[in-house]
Amino acid sequence: MTFKRMELEDWFDRYQFEFDYDIGESGIKFFSTGDLGLDFSNIELRYGHHKGAPELRELIASDFPGLKMSQVAVTNGASESIFAVMASLLGRQDHVVVEAPNYPSLYEIPSSLERDVSLYFLRYEEGFRLNLERLKEEIKPNTKLVCLTHPNNPTGSVITESELNEVIRFVESRNLYLLMDETYRDLAFDTPPPLAATISPRAISVSSMSKAFGVPGIRIGWVAGLESLIDSVRAVREQITICNSSVSEKIAFAILERKQSFLEKARKTVYTNYKIMDKWIRERSDVEWISPAGGVVGFPRLVEDKSSEDLCTLLIERYKTFVVPGYCFKMPRYFRLGFGGDREEIEKGLEMLDKALADIGTK
Repeated sequence: MTFKRMELEDWFDRYQFEFDYDIGESGIKFFSTGDLGLDFSNIELRYGHHKGAPELRELIASDFPGLKMSQVAVTNGASESIFAVMASLLGRQDHVVVEAPNYPSLYEIPSSLERDVSLYFLRYEEGFRLNLERLKEEIKPNTKLVCLTHPNNPTGSVITESELNEVIRFVESRNLYLLMDETYRDLAFDTPPPLAATISPRAISVSSMSKAFGVPGIRIGWVAGLESLIDSVRAVREQITICNSSVSEKIAFAILERKQSFLEKARKTVYTNYKIMDKWIRERSDVEWISPAGGVVGFPRLVEDKSSEDLCTLLIERYKTFVVPGYCFKMPRYFRLGFGGDREEIEKGLEMLDKALADIGTK
């Protein structure tokens, strides 16, 4: 078993503190503790519950009609949820199909665990929409798990309710499991489909405080599904993190108690910035994209069929502007843009991107 570095996180590790303008981040602009107005004076700094604080689990479970608190575990970010689910579900002979492009841990975790992994790629020519028939082609006799993310990171594509139901009917017919990463669900531009775990016991929902709520630093995520799966997730967690930070759980609870007010502001900011970015791209002849339908990121590509790595490196090193090159998602021609920041930062970042594109001769 060998864990290797993710190219995406290596890029972040090198450059995420070196920029003046961030138009590549995958969440809304982060908050500080002062922004939240919380009282930290009486938080008990003790070990917490291994599945997460009961009041926090209860609050999260209230968004899942038909599910109980016992079907929810709170984890150290969605990444730990994904790791724990895969370590629990996938035996040595099992196969997993992962939608791509995607956050790399979804395929690097099973690969590092020496499980059989296949990637099903969304295609630009199909509008980055789910193609279930092509997905089915990746299924093997030993397939155990299918992993999807919608709204997708980095393309911003969404899955409809009818498409989600069709996927679930398929996994049920084959006795598979569906892991649905719903981290961006609350930032869909239109009404999102139901939470996957509420539709079928073969569906597992994963989400996080990091993207839609602007607090990635508290490292709080959750997983919802069968109670037996949640018990297995706890067993895995006890070998690595045991429990969550008590401070982080208090922050998450305080935010989720006011969930709608946080999301209302976030949606307004995100959609305004998206329109700015969409207009900027549509007026260009050197860059094109499939307009995102949700989330805070999009995945434009260079019209000229070449890697974006030189562009992204030039952009950060000369213009102190952060974006993510497509090779981090196994699609070198593309690059990830994020529109979750302040409007002024988005506009200035696009101005710097224009200069970098001119420098590499795309005009």
